[in-house]
Amino acid sequence: MAEGITYYRRTANGLIVTPRISEVFDRWQGQDECWMFLSAHDDDVLIGAGITLQVALAENIRTHTVIATDGRMGYCRFPQRRTIAQIRQAEARKAYEGLGLPPDRLHFLLFPDCNLNPYRGRHFTTIGDPTEVEGASGLQNAFPHILRQIRPTRVFLPTISDLHPDHRIVNEEMLISLFHAQGAIWPELGEPIPTVPLVYEYATYCDFPEPPQLRVLGPAEMLDRKLRAIQAFASQEQIEILVAEQRKAGPAEYLREVQFKFYSPKQYETLFLG
Repeated sequence: MAEGITYYRRTANGLIVTPRISEVFDRWQGQDECWMFLSAHDDDVLIGAGITLQVALAENIRTHTVIATDGRMGYCRFPQRRTIAQIRQAEARKAYEGLGLPPDRLHFLLFPDCNLNPYRGRHFTTIGDPTEVEGASGLQNAFPHILRQIRPTRVFLPTISDLHPDHRIVNEEMLISLFHAQGAIWPELGEPIPTVPLVYEYATYCDFPEPPQLRVLGPAEMLDRKLRAIQAFASQEQIEILVAEQRKAGPAEYLREVQFKFYSPKQYETLFLG
């Protein structure tokens, strides 16, 4: 149990408030817990889940961050137009290192920023494409591959209600990729994962589509580290606006647990009974 952290969960029977992480995260697996934070852009996880990521590390949970896009559209000055992707990758390494994430647990998938629509699904591609894995590309190629490598028990991703198309696409493509990763399809991408991990949304720019079930409250020093990590993206000249908003929010973050509903014809039977 990590010091100075409080967990909250809304339930049908009332609010749970506890210092024990296992009491609010369903299907807790103890030492086998592995969390994967998926970020459409390099700073999204820091903004929406920078406290939660630190909490995972403090609880000795094996933790990974996966960044889907290369940040090529994030330039604020014209001379950076051709170099911003490299600048932002260096900033990301510094930012996540500042939170305590081991360098080998930060993964860059290098899909083109603001141009994810052509990368929905999976397609065969030329060897050497920066997004190529085992002769194929597409988000539904990269996501099952990284899932089978990391084998997470929980996945944290941008909320589906975010206005940024990259955030919504990453959310949708990851959800279907969870099922690909568990099945026998595309064996060259690795050994199938044993079960579909639990999924949680974090918010960056827009509200959740439904109220979140979980609140994570860390100590003040976690907020300080989160703000310093966001400020590591010095190339993003509008970053101080985000820092000010995060400072007002304090060291608290909110998560919406995603409930999968599988189709069952039986559920509709009573609608047609005479």
